[in-house]
Amino acid sequence: MRILYHHRIASKDGQYVHVQELTQALQRQGHEIIMVAPSLMEDHEFGHGSRLVARLKRHIPAGVYELLELAYALVAFVQILAQALRHRPDCLYERYNLYLPSGTWASRLLRIPLLLEVNAPLFEERQRFNGIALPRLARWSEDHVWRRADRALPVTQVLAQRMIARGVDPERIRVLANGIDTEKFQRFPATHEAKAALGLEDRLVLGFTGFVREWHGLERVVDLLREDAGQRHLLIVGDGPACASIRERARALGVEDRVTITGIIPRDQVARYVAAFDIALQPDVVDYASPLKLFEYLALGRAIVAPDKANIREILTHGHNGLLFDCGNSDAFKQAVERLCNDAPLRARLSAQARRTIQEKQLTWDHNATRVVEAAARLIEDNRKARSQRA
Repeated sequence: MRILYHHRIASKDGQYVHVQELTQALQRQGHEIIMVAPSLMEDHEFGHGSRLVARLKRHIPAGVYELLELAYALVAFVQILAQALRHRPDCLYERYNLYLPSGTWASRLLRIPLLLEVNAPLFEERQRFNGIALPRLARWSEDHVWRRADRALPVTQVLAQRMIARGVDPERIRVLANGIDTEKFQRFPATHEAKAALGLEDRLVLGFTGFVREWHGLERVVDLLREDAGQRHLLIVGDGPACASIRERARALGVEDRVTITGIIPRDQVARYVAAFDIALQPDVVDYASPLKLFEYLALGRAIVAPDKANIREILTHGHNGLLFDCGNSDAFKQAVERLCNDAPLRARLSAQARRTIQEKQLTWDHNATRVVEAAARLIEDNRKARSQRA
């Protein structure tokens, strides 16, 4: 199948990983990808975004910036049309973004199906965290795209329900969680070897990967380091605004030598760090997300602590392949981590089942690629039948 893939990502982060992994899985299965996307993304190191976009956000009014986003949609629309006329794709796959109706316009004009990947309700998310200067226009752009996609592919059932509440036809929705490339996670060091490489022999490693924010509450894990005789160690594989307060908390408690923050590391190095984890931490998550780190933890067979939220329960079952804690109890996260620290047999059981979960639930990018192609094929066949009936 020939797939025109469109997105507006201008940074190398979790979004970039999703795009890269899915397109590579599609290509492994023999499908052709025609990419329409900002070229500046490829110039960045992993973990960094566009300096141009950052400057625009800082120096122009929010309303003007949002109008520029919509103006970019016109540019993208022309780019999609140009590539479509050149390559004659079978379908259009778009990663949803706010103020980006380009794919819906192009699919209608070209009469090819649009599959829309939805990772977040961006109108709600941006309004909550950054503010929206043009809320009526933003809300229209989201509703317009969501309702006109031939297939909407939200990453969680929670997100699917939000889309349905906004008027999306449930028959057009197929939930497609994030996944893992099992080949990349088959060859990783044993836990003791990974620890030795990091100088953490004989330590009980509590680990977190990703961008660390204040609402993750990892300072609470620092408190747990003080409460044992020196065995526990916090390993943060990543960076973020909360790292300074974590270091400050560790210094105040006299455990700064038991906290390691690696900073941003290349994607292909992550597994060798996660392999050193005894306990993998998912301290919080927005309630519609499908966190990539969770699938990495599962693939590497780590004992996971995660919040008891509906989107997490789509993947984890308490006491089976993870330990879930009550988000409404401020002490529950610490208590869950403490329980795993003190219960080696429980850690072993959760670890073993975590690795099996990937295959049991088919949480791989290859499976996702298969489902995308199957959905596209059905839409293409439906279009063919509709045209033949009109003829």
